Amino acid sequence: MMKKENPTLEYKGEASGSYLKTVSAFANYGSGKIIFGINDDHSISPIKDVKSFCESIESQINDSLKPVPKFSLTAQEDGTIVLFVEQGENTPYLYHEKAYRRNDSSTVQVDDYELKRLILSGNHLDFEETPSRNQNLTFHYLANQFQEKLHLSEFNTDTLKTLQLFSDKDGYNVAAALLSDKNDFYGLDVVVFGEDENTFKERINLSGESVLKQYDDVVAIFERNYIYEKIVDTTRKRIEKIPSEAFREAIANALIHRTWDVRVNTKVGFYPDKIEITSPGGLPSNLSKEQYLEGSFSSLRNPILADIFHRLNIVEIFATGIKRIIRSYEQSYSKPEFRVFDTSVTIVLPVVESNVILTNPEANLLQRMNSNVAYSRLELENATHLNKATLLRLLNSLIKKGVILKEGESSATTYRKIK
Repeated sequence: MMKKENPTLEYKGEASGSYLKTVSAFANYGSGKIIFGINDDHSISPIKDVKSFCESIESQINDSLKPVPKFSLTAQEDGTIVLFVEQGENTPYLYHEKAYRRNDSSTVQVDDYELKRLILSGNHLDFEETPSRNQNLTFHYLANQFQEKLHLSEFNTDTLKTLQLFSDKDGYNVAAALLSDKNDFYGLDVVVFGEDENTFKERINLSGESVLKQYDDVVAIFERNYIYEKIVDTTRKRIEKIPSEAFREAIANALIHRTWDVRVNTKVGFYPDKIEITSPGGLPSNLSKEQYLEGSFSSLRNPILADIFHRLNIVEIFATGIKRIIRSYEQSYSKPEFRVFDTSVTIVLPVVESNVILTNPEANLLQRMNSNVAYSRLELENATHLNKATLLRLLNSLIKKGVILKEGESSATTYRKIK
């Protein structure tokens, strides 16, 4: 069966001009293939004059793309021709003075923000490395953080150079401005909701201040609303309605990985049953959704900022943040949610205080069951490879915890996970 068109694959019946937009997209964001001789219904219309066709493709790319990307043409036995376009380093690759990217199986023009990022990438720069428009910056909060946490005795220009925040040639960069005491960047828009979204208990805008202070300020709001102490058997016990490790990782992730050239706040919604954090900018172009969720690969959009957070022991740099968020909910019935879009990333952290706390074997059993599907004991034994006694013990425990319903009697007994 022929593959469907996707972000790295496109089919063309003939060499119409629109394919050159896709050449631009592949060269800008990720290598891909265009296969000529395949119609919209996936039927094959063999290319008749292969030599002439390939010469025409070469000529069109050389004449229409600036700069010209690396590409190759290969004739297949079925009469199709594969054009492979390699992702280049000299971005942006323009077709008629416009840059393009893939949006699933279609090709679209990039906006002005993304074009600027392509230009920076072509110069091997991140936005945070560019010179700050404001060179009159102070760093009292940053200095205090380094002195308190790392016992640094002196914080001066040499320190800023070591942290890659200042150079003799360009002065302070954008990363320095983000860490300075006052700046003109958008920050965190925080709302503490009441019983519904129409009730605002508190609204705080954390903009124009050091991102480190933004982090500390929003953590303080979090602790005020989701952490309390309870007396249990004469012992004072700390209760976390939402795992503090998960929130700290999520908010640090939002500050480090967001696109700071977009003048939009990161939204932080504190609800009675969850926290939602939405940061502008999708994933970096070289990081897939699967890699992001698995934590198997780290692509830092703001490496200087990430290094500062790492030095201050706020985060680990090496792709562990998402794993740590997921791990903090390991024994909770409710799980964090990650919504990845082209222009934003949202992390949802549910409240766990009133949730059922599961053992690892119980959690593994529940993962084998789909919501509101009735399973017999034998079906669950075959699916989990657990013996009868162990399975029944786990099922009875989950029934008591209210996450599984037992229905029917005797041989007709079934078990159903409650959504």
